[in-house]
Amino acid sequence: MSIEIREVENKKEQKQFVDVQFKIYKGNEFWVPPIKKDELTIFDQNNPFKKFCDTQYWIAYKDNEPVGRIGAIINKKYNEKEGKENVRFTRLEFIDDREVVQKLLETAEKWGKDRGMTGIVGPLGFTNIDHQGMMVEGFDHLPSVASEYHLPYYKDHLEALGYDKLVDWIEFRLTMDQAIIDKGARGAALLMKRTKTKMISFNSSKELLEYADRIFNLLGEAFKDLYSVIEFDADMIEYYKKKFLKMISPKYVKVLVSEEDGEMMGFVIGLPSLSKALQKANGSIWPFGWYHIYKALNNNDTCDMLLTAATPKLQRLGGGVMLVGELQKTMAENGIKYLETTGMFETNQKAIQNWKNYDHIQHKRKRCFTKAL
Repeated sequence: MSIEIREVENKKEQKQFVDVQFKIYKGNEFWVPPIKKDELTIFDQNNPFKKFCDTQYWIAYKDNEPVGRIGAIINKKYNEKEGKENVRFTRLEFIDDREVVQKLLETAEKWGKDRGMTGIVGPLGFTNIDHQGMMVEGFDHLPSVASEYHLPYYKDHLEALGYDKLVDWIEFRLTMDQAIIDKGARGAALLMKRTKTKMISFNSSKELLEYADRIFNLLGEAFKDLYSVIEFDADMIEYYKKKFLKMISPKYVKVLVSEEDGEMMGFVIGLPSLSKALQKANGSIWPFGWYHIYKALNNNDTCDMLLTAATPKLQRLGGGVMLVGELQKTMAENGIKYLETTGMFETNQKAIQNWKNYDHIQHKRKRCFTKAL
């Protein structure tokens, strides 16, 4: 039977769109399921990205069964910033069938071309902290909650359909030992004294919430020249606070401020790995997902470094060393031995060289593809 592509039009189809990935990865020991309720917010008419993004979503059916999906986004804010006319494909999933992925991509390409777009890029989400990149290396490693997992055949099909590499992100797994922790602590203390800064730690979500807006504002400022990054407005910040703060363990967040005027100079957000907990939750917080997440937050040997940012001035003065050094202390106090970095551009040689000072492996790689329309 031929492949049929249908536009997502109602609540039932929205749930099918989210469920497609659960069917494709069923039984896969490395895939980390998202929380379904969070994924469904892409269809919410109050989604803050609707103000500057045009979107559409489709499901592929074979014998009337969902076998793939794709979304398309025209991010007008980012296109204007870069002077581009690109449509993004997003949340692409498909069985190992060339016809399925070809028809999905052709549908997104046509939708973009009909709206004046001259290129297609992806996988990318609404912002740089939405889903972005396709795994092309590291299929036998567990991803962090801030990363992606795909099957090896995804890359092969995209390349066969004329998609080329645009940018790559790479990820590391670092092993902590007491010597590196002590060295990091000494380096952080020395640099804080030299730069007249101090570190703020948190014991509760209420304390952290007071700094949340400033964290997102600094993130937008520090990353503004990087690929796929747009500035966060107030509505976007509220959206991400509601989405992420419920999962964050405050003691793994560190903020660096000026001693003189309290200006935020940098931050790092770590999180005890929730990957195994989310596998057990299988897409739902209730009835037992919350319990697995609670256990993972309080008893873990791995920490995911979700986000880190520093002002340009502090970057030059070792801001990353101070922040990671402080995070390592908290990790050691809680019995954590491993640090998983999230994706960094493969061209970011300064950060890459820093990770190579550790006992490390570079184990995962994500890619953004591009094609002219």
